[in-house]
Amino acid sequence: MHRTLLVGAILLASAVFAANVAGQTSAPSRSNAAPPPPAPAPGSAGIFRPGVELAAALERAKANGGDLASASITATDQYRGSMVHRTAPNGAIAHPGNTELHYIVEGSGVVETGGTILRKEGEMAVIEGGESHRVTKGDIIIIPAGSPHRYSQIDEPITYLEWRWVAPE
Repeated sequence: MHRTLLVGAILLASAVFAANVAGQTSAPSRSNAAPPPPAPAPGSAGIFRPGVELAAALERAKANGGDLASASITATDQYRGSMVHRTAPNGAIAHPGNTELHYIVEGSGVVETGGTILRKEGEMAVIEGGESHRVTKGDIIIIPAGSPHRYSQIDEPITYLEWRWVAPE
């Protein structure tokens, strides 16, 4: 019974996170929302999500249309993970409270990191003075907390595993 409640709480938190992940530009505000559940304690069994479940969740998210689809793996007070699918470039973003890791599962394109975010009325936010890297299946990029990043070019739709950790202050 306890395990069923824990799994239910994790899945509910994951669903809430997936619904809010698109366009998030900073660490989540905790003022009006319930805090995410704590990360599993050291020595515990951890969190398991079957690959078929993640693939189905990502396919449901893709069916909603748009340039971005995301399926949550988990969301805790220390980290969160998602499968993300992009079909078009995105505007530059930064997450002040979280370090990110992207592992490219499929597709190819260009990711820009670092530099400064430039915003112009009516245009997609871009990065000035950053670095560009061509990414393909199997590549990893680690983005420090607060660092601007964006997928500036999508050659083939990109799917990546995204992990965000709370950055030390």
